[in-house]
Amino acid sequence: MTIAPRLWPFILCCGGMMCVAIASNLPPVYLTTFSDVFGGPEGLSEEQLGRIGAVVFAGFLAGILATGPVADRWGAKGFVLGGMGLIMVGLGVLGCAASYAMVLVAVFLLGLGAGSLEVVLSPIVAALQPHRRAAAMNWLHSFYCIGAVGVVLVSSAAIKLEISWRLVSLGMIVFPACLLAGFVFVKAPRLIHEDAECETMGAMLRHPFFLATLAVIALGGAMEIGMVQWLPAYAERGLGYPKDIAGASLAAFSVSMVVGRVLVGFLIRHVGAIPIMLVCCAASAALILTGSFATSPPVALTACVVLGFTGACFWPTTLGLAGDRFPRGGASMYGMLSAMGNTGCIVMPWVVGVVAGQTRLNLGLALVAVCPLFMALILTGMSLARKMRRDA
Repeated sequence: MTIAPRLWPFILCCGGMMCVAIASNLPPVYLTTFSDVFGGPEGLSEEQLGRIGAVVFAGFLAGILATGPVADRWGAKGFVLGGMGLIMVGLGVLGCAASYAMVLVAVFLLGLGAGSLEVVLSPIVAALQPHRRAAAMNWLHSFYCIGAVGVVLVSSAAIKLEISWRLVSLGMIVFPACLLAGFVFVKAPRLIHEDAECETMGAMLRHPFFLATLAVIALGGAMEIGMVQWLPAYAERGLGYPKDIAGASLAAFSVSMVVGRVLVGFLIRHVGAIPIMLVCCAASAALILTGSFATSPPVALTACVVLGFTGACFWPTTLGLAGDRFPRGGASMYGMLSAMGNTGCIVMPWVVGVVAGQTRLNLGLALVAVCPLFMALILTGMSLARKMRRDA
């Protein structure tokens, strides 16, 4: 295969990852707006706001479970096109929503489309870059962060200029529509080599290494989205920043993730995946606690933003580790990993909201620190097991 046939699908996949960012980052920017518009004089409760993030990732999970088992058999292209279409519909419904219930329907559709894309984009890139999967995963997922930055900057500028969130949502339909048109003319690579049989899910689930990667990605997703979904609301309600600065904090978080993922993509061959992840676990736990309990609002907000840098590597590097260990896993394997990751994404924003409703928002965010601590324990076990196998 020549360079051009590899490069163009990779570019489109990067654009697709930016669409996934639209689905998961547009709702949290407008959480307080939804509260004001649909919650009456008292606004929506913390639990209702947390439910919005949970429904987004419930849609993710549904899309992943529907796509993963059949994408290897039917090919990736149709699911890419379908995912783009669902995101377009979700943005349209969100822009026209007349009630809180319609917001939930819209964000579910956004998650459903993003989940379908999440399953197939990673194995497409793994097939295009079989000799550097971990690095390619970090570079691909850095475009998720770039998309998040774009979403948040556009939304924050719209808030500053008093442009309706409805117009923002409807206007963003243009981007997935253009990518959908581009994918129509692309031949997606086979997710499994034509001479190889796909690794069965039963065989992988009996392997301790794969079970460990499932746990790590679930905790990584919970940590990242537990902070992302609540960061603008925490900056505004907990730290006292205005709405536009609160929205911009999410953009800064995403910029931190871009830097982290690009840097890990270059360093991973020299340092190793697990050592990098262990250092990031320790740093992430410290930053979450600092962001939750620092008495200085600038220090607290800075810690929350820098968490994007230290937490950047968890999701894509875990995908790369699994792809290197199970190269014939295909979309089914990536689908299972994404399903577990998004299970964490569903649970943690809701848990933060429940705890915040009973106590304070900073205490809810502090619970997120358990994720990197448990990840560190699992990764240490994986590292020791790998060393024992080498010594045997």
